Amino acid sequence: MFTFGRRWNSPRMTSDPVDLYIFTSDTLPSDPRFMPPLTNGLLGWSVFNRVMHMGGVYNGEGGACHRANIPCPLAVQMKTEEVGQHMYKLDMRSGIFSHTIVTPHVEISQVLYAHRQHSNILVMEVFLKRLVLSAEPITIQLESFFNPQSDDITFQNAPDYKGGRHIFGQTLSSEIPGGIRPFVHLIWTPIASSLTHPPDQSQSSWVFLVAVANTSENAQSYFDTGLELIVTGDLRPSHLRSWAELWMGSSIEVVGPETLNRALIGCMFYLLSAFPSSSEATSPFGGVSPGGLSTGSKEEDYHGHVFWDQDTWMYPGIALFYPSLAKAVLEYRVKTIEGAQANAQQMGFKGLKFAWESAVTGQDVCPVDIYAEQEIHINGDVVFAFEQYFYLTQDLEMFKEGRGSEVVWGVADYWVSRVTWDPTDQQYHMKGVIPPDEYYFTVDNSVFTNAVAQRSLRFALELASLLAQPAPPEWQEVSDKIKIPFDPKLQYHPEFDGYMQGTKVKQADTVLLGYPLGIPMTSEVRRNDLEIYEAVTNPLGPAMTWGMFAVGWLELGETEKAQQLLQKCFKNIQKPFQVWSESSDGSGCVNFLTGMGGFLQAVLFGYTGFRVQKEGLAFAPLLPREVDALNVKGVSYLGNKMDWLIKGEEVSVMVRKPAEDSGSKEPYALEVVLNTGTTIPLIPGQSVTFPRQPGQIRKQNSGSYCWLL
Repeated sequence: MFTFGRRWNSPRMTSDPVDLYIFTSDTLPSDPRFMPPLTNGLLGWSVFNRVMHMGGVYNGEGGACHRANIPCPLAVQMKTEEVGQHMYKLDMRSGIFSHTIVTPHVEISQVLYAHRQHSNILVMEVFLKRLVLSAEPITIQLESFFNPQSDDITFQNAPDYKGGRHIFGQTLSSEIPGGIRPFVHLIWTPIASSLTHPPDQSQSSWVFLVAVANTSENAQSYFDTGLELIVTGDLRPSHLRSWAELWMGSSIEVVGPETLNRALIGCMFYLLSAFPSSSEATSPFGGVSPGGLSTGSKEEDYHGHVFWDQDTWMYPGIALFYPSLAKAVLEYRVKTIEGAQANAQQMGFKGLKFAWESAVTGQDVCPVDIYAEQEIHINGDVVFAFEQYFYLTQDLEMFKEGRGSEVVWGVADYWVSRVTWDPTDQQYHMKGVIPPDEYYFTVDNSVFTNAVAQRSLRFALELASLLAQPAPPEWQEVSDKIKIPFDPKLQYHPEFDGYMQGTKVKQADTVLLGYPLGIPMTSEVRRNDLEIYEAVTNPLGPAMTWGMFAVGWLELGETEKAQQLLQKCFKNIQKPFQVWSESSDGSGCVNFLTGMGGFLQAVLFGYTGFRVQKEGLAFAPLLPREVDALNVKGVSYLGNKMDWLIKGEEVSVMVRKPAEDSGSKEPYALEVVLNTGTTIPLIPGQSVTFPRQPGQIRKQNSGSYCWLL
């Protein structure tokens, strides 16, 4: 049985009146690495840090390339002479951090945010409210750590602009010899060492702007925008509207443990913060690094480089909600085509070899040559992101005018030139690689590498057919005959040729065959892969690992086992502001977006069973015992936005009207096709409810909706 309804009122996600989007503390983290980052896809910094970063601005050549440190004028902490209570708050609904001091006589708040709509602007606001009227003035001390200098950029003064100080400079060295050294222009409102509130006034407020851009004209334009927004009173409201639109378009919450809800909200907030929200930024999107824009300096892990983390771990959750944001990832890879071509040629291969560590040009900036040479699964990871985007949107323009086909076919050509034919077993081998499990070097036939190569070759063939382009026969030949290591006696996938069962591994590797790659296998093989590798995976390995094991156990219907493994991820969440560390002991990269992406996928694709497939968006909902309901709002598919409610033995789905954030030109009419054979049309604005069971969302044969009817 299934039902239609005009209105769908989902249950409250929690009976607790506490706003789960707000994280507060009366003290700051003892380790400053775990201060909350404020980023907007272009600019980013950790609160109170004297250094910020700008997307695409690197200094250093080759392996020395790293995000250039830019001095942050908002590196300011507020103090008062009078003893008071301190409250630090990160509001993830609004992307605002505040520090409030309350004394018997006054309440003072310092507010910081990276403007979500105008991404070249950072803002600090200070508010003072007397609690007791007095004829005495009140002074707020502002302790600044700002130093208008950088080891990466030689700054010089420019004339003040409309009351703002202006410095500019160029990075010291380019990523590649003879390459571009970007300019950075910084205009900011001067911040005095103290602010004085006049006597006999109840309230005062001050606003400080920072505008960052690549030219003087652009920096001035953004500073002007900020000044105009102050005059019209729309500086903060425009920022709030942008965040409100994002949360309206996407959310994932459970009726269940508050810790789980808060973890999901934190992951969504930080991941959304890493992606651009508008085309207003004067610099193109520079990709997402493991620690986002808040890290990447010379002395920090990963130097702000872009890895497979972006395409495999962060991208899927964002793509399922916002194809337009996900498209920025694809466009970043397109911009690095020439660099990928140079990488392949330098190693003696054809096609494209995407950098293991990428910055702006796409030429590999990995400081250790062996990783750049051998961690070639990155190629398949990149193409897999393109494939998922196409299945979610049917946007062929991205593959024609957007040059996506060059990426897909260039990678296919690389695989064909990279494999070696083995006459003994009549299969193609991939020799001398590093698998995702980086404990092993120069191994042959990494099962993940070969499987993702096979998948990207098959998509290259599909795309060639769709675009009526001839495909080299070698693509089909290699895709059919590439070796996928498998032990028929033990019924499991060895991680690579010669892998000894019981040997330690670093992170999720072979278990990724089931999800996300979807390699066909029996339940017995899936179980064996999970059990064998779980037993030998480093408990201090990177944070995204256990989420993938959880997805695997959910596929097998073992919810409690899945939840035990997902629970391990919480050790990587550092209080009080939900900042993730790469390892559970707090070490490694922060704010580790890769781990957040893995955790989000574990719930978003695990509890729902969502799988982005050629035939449709598959689902197989299954909730653990402690989760009473799951509410996923804003799932994007073929130009539509869908809201899902999974509760007990029922599932409700509603297509929104009108469609929002469409990756295709107009939405397709959709239907639910259950595995039992039942077909249920999805009518915009109406919800349908059906028994919890596997099925798919597919296009209706009738084509597109007519919104005027």
